[in-house]
Amino acid sequence: MEEILITTEFITLDQFLKFANIVASGGEAKFVIKSGLVKVNDEVEQRRGRKLYHGDRVEVEDAGVWLVATTESNQ
Repeated sequence: MEEILITTEFITLDQFLKFANIVASGGEAKFVIKSGLVKVNDEVEQRRGRKLYHGDRVEVEDAGVWLVATTESNQ
């Protein structure tokens, strides 16, 4: 599991997928999410705007698992 460090309080799911280089574009992020290939904290998530916070676990089918992390000052 790889940690992805963000410098804000939260990040949306579609932004996270692009920021972590899991997908190449917003359109690809939308397709992957709407296809049911993404789980957040072990539950399928189909909302692109889902807010991710420190400690959230993101899993993309056939791609891997990532953990959202923030700097201590943002927790």
